[in-house]
Amino acid sequence: MDILLLGGSKFLGRAYAAEALARGHRVTTFNRGVSRTDLPGVEAVHGDRTSLDDLRRLVDGRQWDAVIDTSGQQPHDVATAARLLRDRTGHYGFVSSVHAFADWPALPVDADSPTLDCAGDVGPDQPFANALKAGCERALVDNFGPATAILNCGLLIGPHEPIGRLPWWLDRIARGGRVLAPGAPENPLSLIDARDFAAFGLDLAERSATGRYVTTSPIGSATTGEFLEACRDATGSDAEFVWTADETLLAAEVAPWVELPLWAPVTDGWHGTWRADPATAMAAGLRIRPLAETVRDTWAWLEGGGRAEVAYRQLDTPLGIEAGKEERLLRT
Repeated sequence: MDILLLGGSKFLGRAYAAEALARGHRVTTFNRGVSRTDLPGVEAVHGDRTSLDDLRRLVDGRQWDAVIDTSGQQPHDVATAARLLRDRTGHYGFVSSVHAFADWPALPVDADSPTLDCAGDVGPDQPFANALKAGCERALVDNFGPATAILNCGLLIGPHEPIGRLPWWLDRIARGGRVLAPGAPENPLSLIDARDFAAFGLDLAERSATGRYVTTSPIGSATTGEFLEACRDATGSDAEFVWTADETLLAAEVAPWVELPLWAPVTDGWHGTWRADPATAMAAGLRIRPLAETVRDTWAWLEGGGRAEVAYRQLDTPLGIEAGKEERLLRT
């Protein structure tokens, strides 16, 4: 197959490119060529997806069997790409997010859940909002047509993760000693390795499958305790986990999700965080590798120089609790 990746050099896009090359497909990537280097073996076309001239240069004289869009954030940009590509490919796979669902993270969601209110024809350069992913979905269908697969992504982890949620925990646990562990060890997590996500997305593209797929691991497939234990095992650490109730952490003004990455307190507004149901994706062939394998591979990547790729930030917010604050909580 001839495959176009809108993106293709960073984390999930890189995972798509690596998997597609391994399957023997011919891969074109389209990105700015700024944040990461394209993999050897791809045809790398550099340009800005917000530039109509760059998009026209990309599509001039080209056809693809499938397009996979890992970089669409603005409905206007997705609409423009969809219009230019609809006569040049038979399949468009779009990586959306569980953020697009109106009820998430407060309540459980599945592939039939309503999405947030955002029109597909809004103007360019909208300020960041979760609703933009829902607008991107509408822009795609409105401008490309029904031959689309929308993959609502859960929490991605694995080698080459640029934000640094799993890397932060690995680094913290590797330092050893008493480690602040959020909530309770039996609290659920639902994470997906970017490589498993990419393999599934390519499976859909190879079959020209359409529809919506919540793409994450099954509800209850892992726990916080199993996650931290996997980090300890991978690093060979002597860390001692000090489990601390959600109420204690919230009273101490520990910020969920960022000061203790992946921590979602079991309280109002967060109950659906790890309850996005991937039943449609599992039925369509999504395969999830063991969490411990992802953790081990990520640690090996970090130790091999991967930290240079990690921002340890979520947008403008640094990840991780300050050492003094953690120590004060450990003494309580």
